Amino acid sequence: MRAVLLGPPGAGKGTQAARLSERFGVPAISTGDIFRANVKGGTPLGRRAQEYMNAGALVPDEVTNAMVRARLEEDDAAAGFLLDGYPRNPEQAVELDSMLGDLGVALDVAIELTADVDEVTARLLKRAEIEGRADDTEPVIRKRLEVYATSTAPLTAFYAGRGLLVQVDGLGDIDEVTARLVAAVAR
Repeated sequence: MRAVLLGPPGAGKGTQAARLSERFGVPAISTGDIFRANVKGGTPLGRRAQEYMNAGALVPDEVTNAMVRARLEEDDAAAGFLLDGYPRNPEQAVELDSMLGDLGVALDVAIELTADVDEVTARLLKRAEIEGRADDTEPVIRKRLEVYATSTAPLTAFYAGRGLLVQVDGLGDIDEVTARLVAAVAR
């Protein structure tokens, strides 16, 4: 399986990515993990990313794309992968297609975990309380969800136009959501 996992903050992408990774025997690749590994390892890309992050700026696509490319070239991703957090825009999706073309493979599916905004907001507020995230207030969370919806709409349209988008309800019992995802991917 070669897939991307999309969904708003709080939809359960991390949990479900780990479960799908185990189920299908492919690595779950999070861009956050890639960034942390490169920064911690002091790689040239990690140092470049750190400069932008220290300045409070977004890491440019060229750096993110290069990190993802390097990760997809690792042996454990040869038989498949599940990308979580990448691509974030149609330009990155086009670049992902190019990377995969260079590897002689193609994306199988783009899975979007959908979730009600109010339900996700409640989830994130609860998580903020449990984890002591004082900066995760309701207005901040709602703004993040708004930004996600605006920035991801072109990406979901991109994958829908290519016949790769599968939408799955991300709300409910974790096992139920996993079962819905497995069924959707098996189509």
